[in-house]
Amino acid sequence: MLKSVRFHKPPPKRTPLRVDGLALEVRWSRRRRTLCLSVGREGELVVYAPAGVPQKALEAFVRDRKPWIRGKLAKREALKRAFPRRTYVDGEMFPFLGSSYPLHLVEEQGAPLLWGEGGFSLLRSEARRGREHFVRWYAGRAGEWIAPHVEAFAARMGVAPSGIRIRDYRSRWGSCSPRGVLGFHWALILFPPAASGYVVVHELAHLAHRNHGPSFWRTVRSVLPDFGETRAWIARNGSAWAGML
Repeated sequence: MLKSVRFHKPPPKRTPLRVDGLALEVRWSRRRRTLCLSVGREGELVVYAPAGVPQKALEAFVRDRKPWIRGKLAKREALKRAFPRRTYVDGEMFPFLGSSYPLHLVEEQGAPLLWGEGGFSLLRSEARRGREHFVRWYAGRAGEWIAPHVEAFAARMGVAPSGIRIRDYRSRWGSCSPRGVLGFHWALILFPPAASGYVVVHELAHLAHRNHGPSFWRTVRSVLPDFGETRAWIARNGSAWAGML
């Protein structure tokens, strides 16, 4: 005779958390062993936590890091003021591979958004959907640029990813799945090629080293000896460039 089995509802993977006026989201993982906190490009606060961590421990973890959080949020606000969101009018400048190009609104052309030596041209009738068209265009160019660079760097590093995906991440530039699929933010196509190349090498290194230990950074440095400067550039500018659309 078969025993009856009681099925329990699995715990939620994400839950809200409020600490001293700060609104956060907790993302749970059974594989995680430590607590981690991140500030997203739009100022969203996320705590990555092992399953089963008590509420009081989460709150204490956040309170210990309040000065760091406040500093990060202040920096985000300053970047928003320095890099305001685009309104898709004539003459606005849009980045592509580290350079900036003007936008021209036109009455007729073969596609909603085109790019050429004179810059970008967008149908005036599609200006309200400007961000949608730009993100789609950038994502397509990102795939075209990233794929051959992944292939070239992978050959140098002796690794073999199983696939590439272009994503719209909220708080990261790339990822490496357990199955070896690499994901990259479409906004990498905005950056100077050296910055995008660093992210490619970073994710490829995760195929050999799943964490950010000394061996991981030695692998990155063996390919990009001066990666520190590029990494710092991304930390200073990446969120602002991606968030201005």
